[in-house]
Amino acid sequence: MKQKQSIGLALGSGSAQGLAHIGVIKTLLNAGFAISCIAGTSIGAVVGGLYAATLDIEYVENVFLEIADKHAVWSAVPHKTKHFLFKDPDRVEEILTEKIRGLNIKETKIPFRAVATDIKTGEEVVLSSGSLERAIHASAAIPFVFKAIQIDGHVLIDGGFVDPVPVDAAKSMHPDFVLGVNISNEWPSLEKENLSLMGIESAIIDAFSALEFQVAKEKMRGADMVLHPPVLNYHWNDFRLAREIIERGENETRNNIGKIRKLAHWPKPRRTPLQKFIDLISGNDY
Repeated sequence: MKQKQSIGLALGSGSAQGLAHIGVIKTLLNAGFAISCIAGTSIGAVVGGLYAATLDIEYVENVFLEIADKHAVWSAVPHKTKHFLFKDPDRVEEILTEKIRGLNIKETKIPFRAVATDIKTGEEVVLSSGSLERAIHASAAIPFVFKAIQIDGHVLIDGGFVDPVPVDAAKSMHPDFVLGVNISNEWPSLEKENLSLMGIESAIIDAFSALEFQVAKEKMRGADMVLHPPVLNYHWNDFRLAREIIERGENETRNNIGKIRKLAHWPKPRRTPLQKFIDLISGNDY
């Protein structure tokens, strides 16, 4: 068998739907893969940055489960809160940044890149140094929800406008194999009757998702393989449904683990007889 390749992830944008990235990473690690680098856009930068900094996917998962249980709003009644995503956004920010405050991107445990959009020029900005916290903020600065972030003379907003699945940013770190994870894998419903049921902010973000869908089709062509977790039935602020969304990422990765292993030339990990039996009855192709 060929020598196994280093694996880089390109984690795409998608707001709450992007929590599927946690399930993707969990399943890859459980299957014995080692992730060599991560590039992320928007929620992909949040999940990817936290994992790159800690190499602890259980910690990342628990962070979002705490947010889901205590701080997430119900998507059906976002107008009843002061924020479209969280009851207490300041507390959520504290939870998300607890382990990365003061950390430079160059200090993450594996190489990491965050992708943002320069609001003045419309150009892509790949953040590879400086404050990890501010880079994540910039990459996930959804217009009308979060403020733009100024970094090195750039005024930055959500990277999904220019690079929803940051394959090129992942390739810049020179892994042998790039696995993309695309959340916007269908055209969102923008019918007039649906728009009339939403607030203007929600309508804008759904239109933004439609734009991401078109841009992502071109950007993904450079990946060696792309996963498409089926999460488009979830609303953009369904953070309260984190467990379900994470599970969608787990299932999609598990269903494709054999193909990933073959394309990345990654051997199956050694398993004890008991583990092999559990894999057999559970259907795992680890």
